[in-house]
Amino acid sequence: MEHELRTLTARLLAGRWLPRSDALVRRALVDETFRNELERRLGEVGLRLLDNPYAAHVAVALQADMAEPVFGAGREYAASNMGLTRDEVALLVVIWSLIVLPKRERQVSRQELVDDGQGDMFGAEKPMPHGSAVSGGLSEASLIADFGPVLGGKTKVRNFALGKLARLGFIERRNGVIGEGPLLDVALDYRLMADRIIHGTLSEVLAAAGHPVPEANAFELADTLPDADDEEEQA
Repeated sequence: MEHELRTLTARLLAGRWLPRSDALVRRALVDETFRNELERRLGEVGLRLLDNPYAAHVAVALQADMAEPVFGAGREYAASNMGLTRDEVALLVVIWSLIVLPKRERQVSRQELVDDGQGDMFGAEKPMPHGSAVSGGLSEASLIADFGPVLGGKTKVRNFALGKLARLGFIERRNGVIGEGPLLDVALDYRLMADRIIHGTLSEVLAAAGHPVPEANAFELADTLPDADDEEEQA
C-alpha cells in the first residue's frame, strides 16, 4: 500500500487533478483506510482532497487556513487565489451555472444527454453518470454575444478570459464549443453556489439572455450524496 499511496500523492501534487476512473483514485474512494492515509499525507503539507461524487475528477486544494499564508501577498487575492480578475470570476460563475446546474439535474434523475427518461422504469437504479454522457457544452459565440459586453468586452472574453479558464482546468474549448474541464464541478462548491444562483439575481440575468436555470426543486435530492454503491460499481 505504501507504494500506491506515494504514487497517488505525487500524481495529485504534480497534476492537481485526476479522473475518478483512475485505478488508484477508485481505491481511495472505496477503501477507507487508504483514503484516510492519503488525506493525512496531503494534510501534512497543507492540502486537502476535493471529492465531489457528482464530478468526473478529484483534485487537491489548500486547506482553509493555508489560503492567506500562501496567497495573501498577491494583489489578485481579493478576487481569486488563481489570478482571476473579477470579470473572469463572474464569467466562470456564468459558465458553471450553464453547464453544471443542468448536468446535476440529469445526474439526480439518472438521465443522459440523449435520454429523455420516458419509459425507463429503472432509471433510479442506474449508476451515477459522469463525463460527456451527461455534461453538455456551450456555444462559445453565443456565450460571448450574450455576456461579453458586461464582462469586460467581447474581445477580452474571447482572447483572454476563456483562454485563462481553459489553462486553469475549468473549461475545455473545442471547435467553438465550451465544455466542462476537470475542475469546474469539483473546485466550485455546489451546495454554496446553487442556492444563491437559483434564488438570486443571476438566475434572472441568465433567463433574460435566453439561458434559464432549472427549477429549484430539481436540486433538492442533490443535497444528498449518492449511495456508496455507485462508487463500488464504477470501481
